[in-house]
Amino acid sequence: MSDFHFASTERFISHAPGHWPEVGPDSWNDWRWQQKNRVTTLAGLESRLKLTTEERAGVLLAGSKLALAVTPHYFNLIEPENPDCPIRRQVVPRMEEGWDSPHDMADPCGEDAAMPVPGLVHRYPDRVLFLVTDRCASYCRYCTRSRVVSGVGEQELHTDFEETFRYLEKHTEIRDVLLSGGDALLLSDSKLEGILKRLRSIRHIEFLRIGSRVPIFMPQRITPELCAMLRQYHPLWMSVHVNHPRELTVEVRDALGRLADAGIPLGNQSVLLAGVNDNAAIMRELVHKLLLCRVRPYYLYQCDLIRGSSHLRTSVSKGIEIIESLRGHTSGYAIPQFVIDAPGGGGKVPVNPSYVVYHDQEKIVLRNFEGRIFEYPELPAHPVSNHHESELVTV
Repeated sequence: MSDFHFASTERFISHAPGHWPEVGPDSWNDWRWQQKNRVTTLAGLESRLKLTTEERAGVLLAGSKLALAVTPHYFNLIEPENPDCPIRRQVVPRMEEGWDSPHDMADPCGEDAAMPVPGLVHRYPDRVLFLVTDRCASYCRYCTRSRVVSGVGEQELHTDFEETFRYLEKHTEIRDVLLSGGDALLLSDSKLEGILKRLRSIRHIEFLRIGSRVPIFMPQRITPELCAMLRQYHPLWMSVHVNHPRELTVEVRDALGRLADAGIPLGNQSVLLAGVNDNAAIMRELVHKLLLCRVRPYYLYQCDLIRGSSHLRTSVSKGIEIIESLRGHTSGYAIPQFVIDAPGGGGKVPVNPSYVVYHDQEKIVLRNFEGRIFEYPELPAHPVSNHHESELVTV
């Protein structure tokens, strides 16, 4: 961690050891202990939370849809008496997960159809998604890959690593590889390094990325040894996933600091979720805390049309409203791009408030964040030079 002094230290809170008062610091700060002692059963939940009827029914359903698992670190963020707690809504199953809306899909991003070899998604021309595991530290109830992660979904993930490396070697147009899953940071240091080293041996691959929620669910995993290993494979970037400011604890802040100190640029991808962050004030607090953690808000996703997530989805207009509440009212670095992953495999489509009032060949009329109207002249398609050819001097 750098020596940077946080002016707003009071905004970062540690909740440890919380429900585990008997656990000493050595065990609590060991990511393997965190992984081994996750809350994964109905009994484990009921011993610590007062469950609603809807939650209890959801837990019974989870064994056939998407497993229940919550790390002790993350579990401590849940308000035990509040069924509407924004942390709770993200990780505690509810019976609404068994409901199908008319628009729900098993594979809303169309990944299976864009998978030339098992475990590799090649949807965009120059970049690929490499699914290196089907396990996560905790399971988000709106997971877009619930069909293949956690071991209880409709499908199993069988990534063929050697076939994937051969495909990448053959396709020289690929310059960017994103490691995901599941969560790549659940792999051991040696296994993860083996993958990174193999990718770095392919000369046309320029850019490596890791998408992970481990720094949020289990910040103990971000060890000095892991950071020292990762910094050998630059340029390496990381996208983390934070949805609510409460998730940015002291431990998470420090873990993100270790990654940043290792030279890893950090971006955040949030999902817009009903009852979690569908509120302009909550989103503003989140993006400001992210910047304090040296994380750039990157994307705000409209929740994918994954089966069983309709109770967590908001209107698209709510996302536009939130972005408009940020634009002009806070730092540009704090404003994520609102996107919809077009259903069926269309890729990310940016969705923005409209600031263009009128546009023709002569001018564009603009509305600023205050609602004031401005005009900017439009240039002709082929500007006419003020100089005759004879006036030009060749040196």
